[in-house]
This record gives sequence, C-alpha cells and structure tokens, in this order.
Amino acid sequence: QEHAYPADELMPLTCRGRVRGQEPSRGDVDDALGKFSLTLIDTLDTLVVLNKTKEFEEAVKKVIKDVNLDNDIVVSVFETNIRVLGGLLGGHSVAIMLKEKGEHMQWYNGELLHMAKELGYKLLPAFNTTSGLPYPRVNLKFGVRHPEARTGTETDTCTACAGTLILEFAALSRFTGTSIFEEYARKALDFIWEKRQRSSNLVGVTINIHTGDWVRKDSGVGAGIDSYYEYLLKAYVLLGDDSFLERFNTHYDAIMRYISQPPLLLDVHIHKPMLNARTWMDSLLAFFPGLQVLKGDIRPAIETHEMLYQVIKKHNFLPEAFTTDFRVHWAQHPLRPEFAESTYFLYKATGDPYYLEVGKTLIENLNKYARVPCGFAAMKDVRTGSHEDRMDSFFLAEMFKYLYLLFADKEDMIFDIEDYIFTTEAHLLPLWLSTTNQTISKKNTTTEYTELDDSNFDWTCPNTQILFPNDPMFAQSIREPLKNVVDKSCPRGISRAEESLGSGPKPPLRARDFMASNPEHLEILKKMGVSLIHLKDGRVQLVQHAVQAASSLDAEDGLRFMQEMIELSSQQQKEQQLPPRAVQIVSHPFFGRVVLTAGPAQFGMDLSKHKAGTRGFVATIKPYNGCSEITNPEAVKDKIALMQRGQCMFAEKARNIQKAGAIGGIVIDDNEGSSSDTAPLFQMAGDGKNTDDITIPMLFLFNKEGNIILDAIREYEAVEVLLSDKAKDRATIFKGKMIPNYIIDSNLEMENMDQKLSENDSHKQNSEEATSASQDVGVVSEEPEEEESSDVADPDTLSPAHTDSDSISISNQDSYVPGTAEAGAPEPACTQGDHQPQEQKTETESNSKVNWDNKAQPMESILADWNEDIEAFEMMEKDEL
Repeated sequence: QEHAYPADELMPLTCRGRVRGQEPSRGDVDDALGKFSLTLIDTLDTLVVLNKTKEFEEAVKKVIKDVNLDNDIVVSVFETNIRVLGGLLGGHSVAIMLKEKGEHMQWYNGELLHMAKELGYKLLPAFNTTSGLPYPRVNLKFGVRHPEARTGTETDTCTACAGTLILEFAALSRFTGTSIFEEYARKALDFIWEKRQRSSNLVGVTINIHTGDWVRKDSGVGAGIDSYYEYLLKAYVLLGDDSFLERFNTHYDAIMRYISQPPLLLDVHIHKPMLNARTWMDSLLAFFPGLQVLKGDIRPAIETHEMLYQVIKKHNFLPEAFTTDFRVHWAQHPLRPEFAESTYFLYKATGDPYYLEVGKTLIENLNKYARVPCGFAAMKDVRTGSHEDRMDSFFLAEMFKYLYLLFADKEDMIFDIEDYIFTTEAHLLPLWLSTTNQTISKKNTTTEYTELDDSNFDWTCPNTQILFPNDPMFAQSIREPLKNVVDKSCPRGISRAEESLGSGPKPPLRARDFMASNPEHLEILKKMGVSLIHLKDGRVQLVQHAVQAASSLDAEDGLRFMQEMIELSSQQQKEQQLPPRAVQIVSHPFFGRVVLTAGPAQFGMDLSKHKAGTRGFVATIKPYNGCSEITNPEAVKDKIALMQRGQCMFAEKARNIQKAGAIGGIVIDDNEGSSSDTAPLFQMAGDGKNTDDITIPMLFLFNKEGNIILDAIREYEAVEVLLSDKAKDRATIFKGKMIPNYIIDSNLEMENMDQKLSENDSHKQNSEEATSASQDVGVVSEEPEEEESSDVADPDTLSPAHTDSDSISISNQDSYVPGTAEAGAPEPACTQGDHQPQEQKTETESNSKVNWDNKAQPMESILADWNEDIEAFEMMEKDEL
C-alpha cells in the first residue's frame, strides 16, 4: 500500500510498484499483470484470515473504487482466473461471512461478486475453440479474435492452464446463478480427460487447443500439470460430482504406479511410462504432499515432504529445480508457497509438532535471507543468496496465509476454516456452494472408468482423526530414514561398525552384490524394510518402507541400499544397450509377415553374429516356468521352447531347456497386459555366474506379443518361428527350404496378378519402407491400433537395415515368386516335415492340422483363400494400419 499501490506488484528492492510496460519485459511472467491492482485483490481473504478485518474493509473499498477490469492488455487466462477471479470470489466469500456476523461489512452489497462476474465474461472469449480448451491468453478489452486483441494466434496451452478453472468458474456460477461459467470449465476438463493416454492414464504437459494432440508428452505432478490433478479432487469436494473423484483416482493410481519413486516424483513419458523423461524435479511439485493428505495417502506425503525439507535445509530455500541427486538445476526461488502449503496440511493430518519446527525454519529463512526494507525479495540464486527485485502476489496470498494457519490456534480465528476449501491460490470458497444453484442438470459421465482395486480409493474425504490419530511417532518413523537423504551421508553408530568387524551381524547388503534369487539376500532386504513389487510392465520395483525395518539402523542400511541401486541402475542404463531382436512367424498362414519385437539376452547365442538366425517349431515346456528339469523333453527336442517368466533366473531356464534338447527359447512375460507399446526394451540378465555354457539363443516377449504366438498355436498347432537379429524377407526365409505346394501351384495361375502387384511394389516401395513395419502390426493383432502404438516396437526401435527395409513390406512378400525352376518344381508328396530335419517328420505330421500329402483342399478353394489374403492386405494398406 505504501510503496506500490495501485500497481500490480511490489518491487521490494527499489521500493516501487511494477507497472506493465514501464519495466523491462520478463516474458510470460508478466502475463499475470493486468493493471488491476493484482496483489491487493489476491490478498483480500488473507487479511481476514489474519484477523485484519478493518484493513480488509478498507481494501475492499479501494478495489471497488479504483480497479478497472476493462484494460486494453493481454493477460494469462490461467493466472487471471486463479489470482484475480479467485481473489474477488474469496473476498466476496469472507465479506458475506463477516456481514452475517453483524460487526463488519454491513454496507457490502455483493460488489466484489459483480466485478467477478464482469471478469468472468471477459475470460469467456478465450473458450472459442472447437475443443473447448481455452486460449492461453485473452485481451481484457477486445477478447481473442478482435483485430486489436493482439492474441488468438496461439495453438498450445498447458494442461494446468486449461484444467484449473472449475473451482472459480463453478463458484461464480453457483454464486450468481449463471450456469455458463461452470459449463465452459466442465467442457475443458472433459476434453482433457478424453485425451489422456489410455494405456497409462497420464496426461502430457502441453496440448494443442484445436486438435487435442499432445505437444509435450512428458508427464509429472509439477509445472504445467500440477493444479489439474488438484482441481479434480477439490471439484469433487466442492461440487459433489462423483465423476471428478473417479477421474482423480484413475490419475492418482497412474501417478503412484509410474511417477512416484519415493521419495522422488519424476516425470515420465505418457506412452512409455516406465521411462523417465528427465532427471530433475521442479519446485511446484511441493504442493503434492498436501494433496496426498487430502486424498488420505499419508505415507508418501511424509516421505516426499521430508525429502524437500532436506533440500531446503541445504539451500535455505527450495530451488526452482533440482536434480535427483539434489544438486541445484535452476537456482532461482520466487518465494513459492507450495512447500508451506504441504507443511500446513501435514500438521493438520498428523498433529506432529515436527511440522511446527519446519514452519519455524521457513519463517526464520524468510526473515534472514529474503526480507528487505520494503518487503520480501525473491532469491535470484539460492546458492549465493542474491536477490531479485520481485515479490509475486502469491507470496501474500498463500505464503502468509498458510504459515499463519500453521501456528494459529482455533481461538485465533474469527471463523471456522474447515467450512471452506482452498483454491490453488489459497482463496477461500465456502463448501455450502455444493448445494446452491446447481445449474448443471446433468453431471459429467466418466467414460471407460474402471473401478480400481484399491481400498484406499474411498468415496469420501478422509477423516483425519480416524486415519491419523495425532500420533507424532507415526510420521517420525517414516521421516527418520530420510534425514540424510540429500547429503547422502548416513552416519553409522560405532557399535554397528564394530559389530561388522567382529562376529556380530554381517555388513549391510550392497546393491552390486544383490541377487533376486538368493533367499538370504531377500531376507536381508526384508530386515531393511525393502520389498519387491512385480510391475505390470514386467519389471521388478524395489520399495523401502522404513517403518517395516527391524531397527533404525536397518532402515538406514535400506536407504543406502536403495540409493546404491538407483545409481547402479543409472550406470547400467548408460552402458551400451543390446539392440532388440525379432521373432518372425514363418509357418502357414503367416509366412514371415508377422514380426514381433523381442528383448535380447545377455547370455547365449548372439544372433547379431549368426545372420541366419535360429529357425524351428515352437513347443510349450513342462513345467511352464522352466525352473526345474523339463518333463516333456520329447516335445521340446529340436524345437524352440516357450516358457513363462518368473520364479527363477533367466539363465536357469535356458540351461534347463538346453539340457532337454531345445534349439532356442522364448520367455513370455507373466504380467498380464504388458506390451512393448508402453514398456522399454527388456534385456534378460545372467545370474551373476559364468554363462558360457549356454549356447542357444534366448529372447523375451512381453505378454501381449507372447499371446500372439500362443493364439497361433491354439489355432494352427504347428507354428514355426525364426529368431534373428532383424526381420528377414521371404526369399531369405525360404532359401534352401521347400515351399508349400499350394503357393507354388498358385503361382502359375496367378502370374498376371503377381506381375501387377510387383509393378505396384516398384513404385510404392520407397514410400512404404518407412511404414512397412507398422503395417505388419495390423496383420498380427487384428485390433485397432491406438495412437503411436503397435504390437511391434516402432521402426526405429526394431531398426531393420536399410537394404532389408522392404523385406517386411506386405506387398513384396505377398507377390514373391520363387526364382528358380528347382525351387518351383512341384513334389508329389510334399509335407510340412520337409521344412525340418527328417527325424521330426513323423511327429510334425501327426500334430499338424494341414496335411500337404493328400491335397485335401481343391485348388479353386486354395486360390480363393490366397486371393482373399491379398485383398485383405491391400485393404489394410489403404487403411494405413
């Protein structure tokens, strides 16, 4: 008031107001400024929380008298909504509360609400898109598409920008009885939900407002997405619409499955959520522990909060971004309030006085390092303590509010804070709005929602007195192992060191020595509070819960083990990766058209050095897990063995099938639904011993790809595959092999058709090379493909050599004609056994559905079938499967 009013923000170093256009542009940061006394509006309800009722009354009169919302200025829709519209609504909420009490604001007649409605109408032009997602910016005077608007050309917006409107817009509709605001906000939320990545249930950071395509496909809980998740849960609390809770629970399950790596929260790719998108975290994710408290998931909230607190103790403030090993990535700190917010909610949930100490640290650091004569200055670099001439409006709107509430007793408050919900800007909206002016007659319907098997997903908000009975030791037991996580220095007691030298307990397990098949190692992990979880994508995740450790020292050992395992995993990822391999089904009716991406093994035959690969019929072994001696060796001998993943090391499976006479092995993932579409390439590791004795090739198929072979066995019984480093063309596949008679005979009658197809191939070949691999996928799965996914990995993952790029082209394979008379000469008694060594002939004949000896099918029928195949593939080419 003294140095900056009526400017939007205070510049605390120069003791003056920041007026847009009069100061050097700061880029997008300035989009929050609209010449509407931003800080004053943003701070209205904070004054009432601080029991500054007289100051509040004076501030409201100033806003009504001085603020102009009809400025010719381009502002951020997101920032204007949460700060200005939210500030006006929060001010109105506490104003009518004070008026009802009869002491203050008796003159008030809804003026702030009228201003909020005016501003709401000024934001509505931003929603003039086919998708319903708003433009990121709007001109307060001219809207979006007006010639003088100077905006409306943008194509992208962030998920949080479009998904953080429902609380303010719905409250405006409920307060005024005008439904249009809530309808527009709901439509934007509905569109984002429909555009989520269906296999992972995650959303990206940036989306095209016209097409709905994801522009940035990384996903996390920090900048660009954060408040979208927050508003789904809080919209359920405020509006009582079950669909919002359904959506939040679905997203939350995905977050905890992929993004949460306690105590870290790391961004991932929405299409391949097991791959981290970056190795650093931004400070905005500090709100998430507070949201988890509202969700009722207290343990990970405590863990992440404690990790963040350790970063703050190291740097005095939370850097804008920091790496997974807690080094500064971006050194600025604009006095963000998210960590204080989570501290307040954790204290409310646990009653643990520890969080009062955390709050005390925050206040001391603010006063010691950020306070300047005219206010509080943002930190330009937390490492040097240098300042920036900046004090954002959210500092007074949120930071002051949460820190005051953290220490305030009930008698310090002039109203019950539990009657309100906080917006993302900490503005107060009354919960009674849920039953007022319900102008939306039809609630949202959440399509394709699957009830999640998680007892934690309750349909009501948690009662903290039941879930967390104010037991300080509960939170402390979770925090304790994380006390030194940032410095990575786990101090050990002398007694433990001495014991390790004597005859006492063995020294803790090191990550490099760990073997999942070693029962003793598993027992040590259990003692350290570390458990193994089998993920759906086929990998194993290690999770530590310190409270489950045998002692605090064991918990420290567990933490060190986890840190070593993270580093070891990172080092292994940096090492040269083996390229993917191919499993190609070469028997009838596929004849090489089906190519499945397979993960290699770090032992056994190196298929890259054996260009011909390994070819043979497949056989399912008994027992199916391959972890003991094979009981059906006669069925496995000279075959490629199929087995299920799990219960023993991959190398052990390989040795057992090799002993039974198998010429190769395919391990099929036991995690239902896993696929190379959404999981990174999987490599089978050895057992830590010498594996030179394993000479057969071993490949790994995810569950979805493995089921293609299993389904083929059920339908055709005899299925022959080729294991190789990359897909082969048909000429290579059948080189030196006998071609089935009906292909040979039909070639004579179909010569003209083949010639036409060959001509088509010659001018299509270049254009089809890039897409041939994905076209083959359509043949395999017979399922509609999702965006950017397939049953075989992307062509750049499969990486066939350029000279072989047409080898998996549908057209070339279908029109292939044997080039020599010898290869094309009909045989009077050609059986499927001719494709194998002679000793397998009898067994194969007895097992096969198709007997080529007696030519049971008439030639007309065979030709008709072959024509149908060709027509089908031509149709698939047209459909660009």
